[in-house]
Amino acid sequence: QVQLVESGGGLVQPGGSLRLSCTASQFPLDIYSVAWFRQVPGREREGVSCISVSGDKTRYEETAKGRFTISRDNGKKTVYLQMNSLIPEDTAVYFCATEGTCSAWASFSRWGQGTHVTVSS
Repeated sequence: QVQLVESGGGLVQPGGSLRLSCTASQFPLDIYSVAWFRQVPGREREGVSCISVSGDKTRYEETAKGRFTISRDNGKKTVYLQMNSLIPEDTAVYFCATEGTCSAWASFSRWGQGTHVTVSS
């Protein structure tokens, strides 16, 4: 069964950084756009950032602009989300997703299980 696997979450102090990774087993992640989403309990999942197949186009929601950077290494079939200047409001479960288009968050259909990010002192 094809799975997306997120890693890199954890506990970090405010102002700190984390780098999330998304890989896929038995799936050509290198030929799809990939997005990062996050979800706080009791709230809807929200798009955070997205990257095109070649990596030449990216999209960021306002909350991520200037602090987060999405990138990909197609040779490793891995997509990254570098998160800097983290604030408590970034605490959430972060998911990567694929088989969608960056212009439409709702289009993504293949999801990972998520990785927890907690920003707290």
